[in-house]
Amino acid sequence: MENERYFDSPLLALAIALLATLMLIACQQTQQASVPATAEPKPAVGKDVYVVFDGPWAFAADPKDANSVIALAPKTKSHRDLFAQTWEKTLAPGVYELSIPTRTGTAGGTIDPNILVTKIDPQSVQHALDSKSERYAIRLPKPDEYLEATHYRSRADTKYPPDASKEKDYVTSISLRYGVTTLTGFSLAGTPDSGNFNPLLLSVVTPVIHFGIEPLHDPDPADKCHTHARQAFRDLTKLINVSLYVDFPNDPDGCRGKDPQNVHAKAEIAPRVSNFFARSSGGGLKQHLLAVIYFFGVAANCQGPGIVGGG
Repeated sequence: MENERYFDSPLLALAIALLATLMLIACQQTQQASVPATAEPKPAVGKDVYVVFDGPWAFAADPKDANSVIALAPKTKSHRDLFAQTWEKTLAPGVYELSIPTRTGTAGGTIDPNILVTKIDPQSVQHALDSKSERYAIRLPKPDEYLEATHYRSRADTKYPPDASKEKDYVTSISLRYGVTTLTGFSLAGTPDSGNFNPLLLSVVTPVIHFGIEPLHDPDPADKCHTHARQAFRDLTKLINVSLYVDFPNDPDGCRGKDPQNVHAKAEIAPRVSNFFARSSGGGLKQHLLAVIYFFGVAANCQGPGIVGGG
């Protein structure tokens, strides 16, 4: 006799339900795998750009914009014209503005401890801006940091002669650091006090943007008094209307009697023109200084401290 085969109805129903559930899960996984996942947005890659100012410069808060600073330098007969990046791009006295691309930094404006810091009144800044043909002015966004590009041993004080306790390696060329997302998009626009100015698109490769005001003559070996540095510092402090003086610890004591900063000075020492600068009209100076800029960051400077407003 043949055994009768049959299935329990509840057990069959359970098996069918389990099979259907497994097939549904497999189908959903297949559909999810076929849909490309949405990529998470990548954060902007930060790059540091350094805007280096070489020469007698002071930096103060913009009296009309809390997010900007003004770089100021005197226009004098003892200096060459201001240049941007290369000697071929000289600027007349005027008010200019540097634009930078999207930033990644904090614009904290922290200051290197070896930078000379003093209070600069907004009225003095505005007066300097209004003094046409007597100054260069560049408006920039407030930097992430004020850093050292070069330094020189000197003394700086609010009284003359500066006290020996004020001696340190003061920063002579100041570098403003900006964190940005790209090295393209830097430009310089502005209004010269006379003539016209076509905006410049600045190429940033190193990545350094260089503004330079160089001495008209190289240092006279016979001058042991840093006469040019003293005079340049006097012109700078006069422009921003602050009472500061510079001295150099290794200079002979007799230098103070001829110091342009000293109201009782008898005479100024006129630097001599050497053959090195006499050859500059032939183009050799530009080539040599550009080589210095590319390999060492900046060219020779005035050896007096740069100034940042604060306090």
